[in-house]
Amino acid sequence: MHLFWSYSVYIIIVFIIGLYCILATLNIVRVLIGIEVLMKAVTLLILISGNVSGHISLSQAMIITLIVIETVFIAVAMGIVLCVFGHDKSLDSRNLTNLKG
Repeated sequence: MHLFWSYSVYIIIVFIIGLYCILATLNIVRVLIGIEVLMKAVTLLILISGNVSGHISLSQAMIITLIVIETVFIAVAMGIVLCVFGHDKSLDSRNLTNLKG
């Protein structure tokens, strides 16, 4: 249990960095990087929780599943970002409201 609490401080710091990266910027690529950092914090949390509880194989399976979902999400999101950049020549998230019509 001591391992969990010592690593939880680092997990919280990585989570806060990812959350700040999402909330403080208007650039779509930086938002995706923030989502990646958040996912890494969740991956670390699952890994440490599995190690503390003794269910290492379950946590590894969950991490692999999370990595696959994360990869698909980022690939689709980057495709959307490329289409938005081709349309507006900008990566500013405020320009997304112009795509309605």
